[in-house]
Amino acid sequence: MLDSLDLWLIIFIGFLMLVVLVLSANKTVEKIIGIANYFKLSGTFMGMTVLSFATSIPEISSHFIASISILRGTLDYRIGSAIVLGSNIGSDVVQQTLIMGIIVLIAGSLYFRKYVLTKNMAPMIATSILCLFLGIDGSFSRIDGVILFLTFIAYNYYLYQDERKFYKEEDNSIQSEEMEGKVPNSLMEVFKDALFTLGLLLIVVLAASVVLNVTEIVVQRTGVGGSLIGVLTLGVASALPELTTALAGLRHKEQGISLGTLIGSNITNPLVAIGGGAIISTYAAPRPLLLWDLPWGIITGAILWLILWRNHGKLGKKEGIYLMVMYFVYIAVRAVFFHTDY
Repeated sequence: MLDSLDLWLIIFIGFLMLVVLVLSANKTVEKIIGIANYFKLSGTFMGMTVLSFATSIPEISSHFIASISILRGTLDYRIGSAIVLGSNIGSDVVQQTLIMGIIVLIAGSLYFRKYVLTKNMAPMIATSILCLFLGIDGSFSRIDGVILFLTFIAYNYYLYQDERKFYKEEDNSIQSEEMEGKVPNSLMEVFKDALFTLGLLLIVVLAASVVLNVTEIVVQRTGVGGSLIGVLTLGVASALPELTTALAGLRHKEQGISLGTLIGSNITNPLVAIGGGAIISTYAAPRPLLLWDLPWGIITGAILWLILWRNHGKLGKKEGIYLMVMYFVYIAVRAVFFHTDY
């Protein structure tokens, strides 16, 4: 149906669906926060697991829709792979550089505890390395997808065991005024919120389907690489839930949620979205992903880790500016030297 419309109208429809995608994902995040609080999970753990998964819903749903469409033959295999892989890794780079920089500038400074560097940031870098290693042959097979997905399960099991071991009652306090009165008081309320969340997820999936269709049309009509469009549009839009969640954490002086969400999403995005999508349909890995996107994600993660190690866990405004500059360098090189996919 969209194929017959004017290109600018198609782009406008795609933009509207991006807005629906982000707003629905944000509301989903709110519901999941409430459910997690009911089951007494700390802010940092919520950020690393529940919130990182919830804010990754746009990426996960895009991969799910793309993989189903590839299997049905309604989405070109190489274009579809490039779009979702580009948006996925692009979203991770946005979070590590631009969004982290914005958060630091707004907060004035951020403090990372030493355990964050070892238990959270090191696995984040390792995740990108694993994706690069598995995709170096030019594709993500179903076996690769299983490896990524099982890695996610194993890592979250480790975090849960660690949470139960070091859990403190005060870690479970409500961190946001917006959440006051929204935490379920009974299992029945949890059930109702879960049903409402499933409805929101359906909206997210439908919006993601339209956005993917729009992006494929734009790629076919303009000749611009699908992964570049994914990086510049879907990647940024998909990172908005992480940005709004991180800002909410700062507003209520809860850096654990902000940091946990940003770092956790960089682990969840590749392991769940790419892993799950590869299990369904497999993916063709575009050249820019292997030569620039994943290596740059590894480099920025390593630089961020080294800065924090040298500064004893502190990021100041100067480092925040460095991170933002690194994002624009990434985009400039990507657009000039890696604008086609294969």
